[in-house]
Amino acid sequence: MQHEDYPALFLAADDASNNYQSFFLRLIRGEYITLVLAAVFSMSFLHGVGYYLVYASIFFIGLVILLTRALSKPEQIWYGCRALAESVKTLTWRYMMHATPFEGGGVGGEQQARSEFRNQLHAVFDANREVAKKITSEWPTKEQISTAMDRVRAMNRDDRMKYYLSNRVDDQRGWYARKAGMNKHSAFVWVCVSCSAYILAGGMTLSRIAWPNWPYWPIEPLIVIAASVVGWMQIKKFNELTAAYTVAAHEIGLIRPMAHDATNDDKFSDFVNDAEKAFSREHTLWIARQSD
Repeated sequence: MQHEDYPALFLAADDASNNYQSFFLRLIRGEYITLVLAAVFSMSFLHGVGYYLVYASIFFIGLVILLTRALSKPEQIWYGCRALAESVKTLTWRYMMHATPFEGGGVGGEQQARSEFRNQLHAVFDANREVAKKITSEWPTKEQISTAMDRVRAMNRDDRMKYYLSNRVDDQRGWYARKAGMNKHSAFVWVCVSCSAYILAGGMTLSRIAWPNWPYWPIEPLIVIAASVVGWMQIKKFNELTAAYTVAAHEIGLIRPMAHDATNDDKFSDFVNDAEKAFSREHTLWIARQSD
């Protein structure tokens, strides 16, 4: 299923989540850059009014960035919009798979299922009303039930099951597995960067014994870089997410064989709802970890 085929509320919340995530991470990077620059300027390569004006401006820029992050709290909006988007996504898959409470059947049943889906969207929206204020204003004018959603819903049960396993279960398992690998690699890279900064700082400290009169050893900037890397790793939580995503991928792998027992509509509905609960649980835990 293509990204643009999801309900308009999902698309708006997903877009807002991505934008606020990028904004939050840009602010963090900005803070670290100002700290490194301040450490570089502290070495006093030059002197004069202009030099110290630039030096002081770095601190004021850092202060503005800090206050912007503290007052606007973009990370909370990021988490909230992501939770809203994922809630809509799981409703969408339940609707397309005829899972409870969207079983349908017949003309009247299909109209009831569509009505129930809209009611569920409104309930999710109301539960996240404060966060929803941050998303784009265009979403109410767009379709909440796309043609692609109805096309999948119109498939017979066997085709829906194949579609669900391929485009939802396997897709989620692959996503978690890829994310686990990416976070593991990122953790290794940033540990190497931090270690390199420590080694260089230690080496330069020892070098001052041989060249005591050389005043321009960038030890302070290296210390700030090492500390910034530690802070960045704590914010990104590479190791925690590696473990969480690995467990999620394994759990989804255990869920998949249960599809063989879904031999009728009721059992298939139960399978879809159980799978969606597992996806939602993993995402809820991720939100909680990010909010710690």
